[in-house]
Amino acid sequence: MFVLKRYDVLFICIILLAVFKVNTALAIEVGAAQTERYLPKLKGKRVGLIANQSARVNGTHVVDILLANGVNVVRIFSPEHGFRGDQDAGAHIDNSIDVKTGIPIVSLYGKQKRPPKKALQDIDVLVFDIQDVGVRFYTYISTMHFMMQAAKDNHIAFLVFDRPNPNIRFVAGPLLDLKFRSFVGMHPIPILHGMTVGELAKMIEGENWLSGNGQLKLEVMPVLNYDATDDYTLPIAPSPNLPNQQSIYLYPSLCLFEATAVSVGRGTDFPFQIFGHHQVKLGHFHFTPRSIIGAARFPKLQGHEVWGVDLKASQTRGFDLSWLVFAHRQFRQQNKRFIVHPDFFDKLAGTDILRLALEQGLKVHQIEAIWQKDLDVFKKRRAPYLLYDR
Repeated sequence: MFVLKRYDVLFICIILLAVFKVNTALAIEVGAAQTERYLPKLKGKRVGLIANQSARVNGTHVVDILLANGVNVVRIFSPEHGFRGDQDAGAHIDNSIDVKTGIPIVSLYGKQKRPPKKALQDIDVLVFDIQDVGVRFYTYISTMHFMMQAAKDNHIAFLVFDRPNPNIRFVAGPLLDLKFRSFVGMHPIPILHGMTVGELAKMIEGENWLSGNGQLKLEVMPVLNYDATDDYTLPIAPSPNLPNQQSIYLYPSLCLFEATAVSVGRGTDFPFQIFGHHQVKLGHFHFTPRSIIGAARFPKLQGHEVWGVDLKASQTRGFDLSWLVFAHRQFRQQNKRFIVHPDFFDKLAGTDILRLALEQGLKVHQIEAIWQKDLDVFKKRRAPYLLYDR
């Protein structure tokens, strides 16, 4: 008779657990995929859809899913980069008509970051479906805030189709001081907050970060079979300058360079995966930024040969200050100005503490220690709003 030994049973259990884990990852269902759960909520309602090119389920855009199921989508609201996600960062985007569906599009970027009241008068429910990357200064969550506020002011229901956060494992960086509140940082949360947009929406409402009396009628369609310890690779680029998973992982650490003299690779094939300067040599890797319509029309250091660091193979995750501290030191040694837009730097950081710490020459661990207690408090504060296991 065949008898399994103890280590054989253990090996089989490990294999079965691994298979179960893989199957669970494959079974992840984003909020927009769960038509059987949300279509009854939208039946007979006039719907406003807040979305961009990332709002897809197996290649099909959520607006096409809604229309195919008889949902009355009366208006689309688009964030930075536009509804199809093909506009430069910061580009002015006008209202338009979606060519495929004929539905009017209201731009929520440029001078008009809040929807005009007339664009909401014939809407019963607003649906938010945009893939975020879990970073405070990525402006999609600011757009969500403004639309939640508009929904509350106009007594409109707000439904979030949740999606995984590719940086959900990390809670890092300084918390935003409300003195530095702007469109690139609206909430007292750290640079990496470790929440999905659905969880953050619940926190925005629950912490009374919306103005006015009363409550917003908020509902979140959570991601099924999602564990916050799972790695999640985005199936489509969330914006032109975050073209792949590596750029998404490095974005939290490199975006602060946007307020400095250093290029982060805008105008190359590797934005947010390289950095450098043409006068202060930061490394042996070289590149030349060029104009790329739809991604970087006028990139920093355009036409200059830039020398710096290649991070395309870096295993760094989370928020790494070492590159910022290194570059600041190199500029100081050569008596060159590093932070060329201090006000913008402070808005990205959410505080002036980081800039002042750099100027004082503090080391990475000394800087990180400044906000560690704030991070501990934040984790406790966000706990009631979490939807997924940590």
